[in-house]
Order: sequence, then structure tokens, then C-alpha cells
Amino acid sequence: MATILNIETSTKNCSVSIAKGNELLCLVEEADEGYAHGEKLHQFIEWCAEGANISLKDIDAICVSKGPGSYTGLRIGVSSAKGLAYGLDAKLLTINSLAILKESQINKGFDLIIPMIDARRMEVYTAIYDGEGNEISSTEAKVIDETSFEELKGKKIVFVGDGVEKCQETLAHLDATFVQMYPSAKDMIRPSEERFTQQLFEDIAYFEPYYLKDFVALKKKTDK
Repeated sequence: MATILNIETSTKNCSVSIAKGNELLCLVEEADEGYAHGEKLHQFIEWCAEGANISLKDIDAICVSKGPGSYTGLRIGVSSAKGLAYGLDAKLLTINSLAILKESQINKGFDLIIPMIDARRMEVYTAIYDGEGNEISSTEAKVIDETSFEELKGKKIVFVGDGVEKCQETLAHLDATFVQMYPSAKDMIRPSEERFTQQLFEDIAYFEPYYLKDFVALKKKTDK
């Protein structure tokens, strides 16, 4: 069984877990409106190692959420994971952020699991999975309106993620459950162990986050 450090920073939640096999040893996480991942992540990793009563040198692999999600959050998480993997001579694993969200709803009696990560205005990053977690439609950026997912009427659906709240009223015509939550490193344990067993390792030097959309920086107003 592998000892894996999981890092999830694709949203406002800065989340770290350590697991051996499918057993959670420690979880440290906090949601911050200010996206203070750069200040907190390494401290959380140290606390997690202490809580798990292990040395980081005992880590076999680092698994990080690869996106989509917050540009800054993903950049911090991935760069930290790559640095740790290189420094510890550990393997690098990655998981789609939406796939992390769907893990929390597998085998709960739903026909479809639709994770949503907040983007801008009425846009979300989303994908569709069946009730057992198998992907039906791939990751996309989608603007939500009254006609969205109309073809899924009659299915028992769960929408899950931090993009759910703003879409709930618009999608109220569907037979759906809405679960507002952030992706968490505790839901990376099963898929990261599976990826390690299958040796689905990333190239530490060349891997880049899956941003899905280009980053747009807003210019600050200057006094004339």
C-alpha cells in the first residue's frame, strides 16, 4: 500500500490529506474567501504529516487536483506538488477537480452525478457521471440557463460543488438534489491509490494545470 499526500486547491478550500492505502491518516483543510493558499498550504502539509505521525520522507507519491478551477489556486497547488515530488523523489499523480467532487456522491442512489465548480457569472465548470462515478460527458465550461440539462429530465440527479448555489433556482425544474460543498482532499484517497496502483504518473518537469480557460487579469484603476 502506498502512502500518498493529497493536495486540493482548485477552489477557496485549501485541503490536504495523507492516506495509506484507502485509510485516511490525517486531514487538514480550511475554506478562505481570500484564497490564501500560498500562505497556508505548506503549513497544512506539515500539520498533516504531524497528525499522521509520519515523516514526509515516508511519502510514496504526491497527488494534486489538476483543475479546472481557480487559476491561482491551481498554480499554487501544482507548483507545490511538483516541488515536493522532486525534493522527496516521490511520484506525481493528478486528479480532475470535478472527479474529486463526484467521489463524495458515488453509490448514493442517484442516476447522475453532476459536479459544478464556480466560474464567472452563471458559468460553471462541469461534467456528468453516472451513479457509480463513470464519466458520461467530459469536462466543459457551461453557462447555466433554464434549458440547461433539459435532456436529463426524469433522471434522479445530484448537483455537487461550490457552483451549485447560484444555479439551484435556475435548475429547480429538474428532479435534483443540490449539495453545496468544496472539493476536499479526503475524497482524493480512493482515486489516488487507484492511480498509483496503475502507475499513472505525471512527468514532474512538464506537467501543467488544466485551466480549461485562459486567465484574465483585471487592470487596476490608476489615478490620472
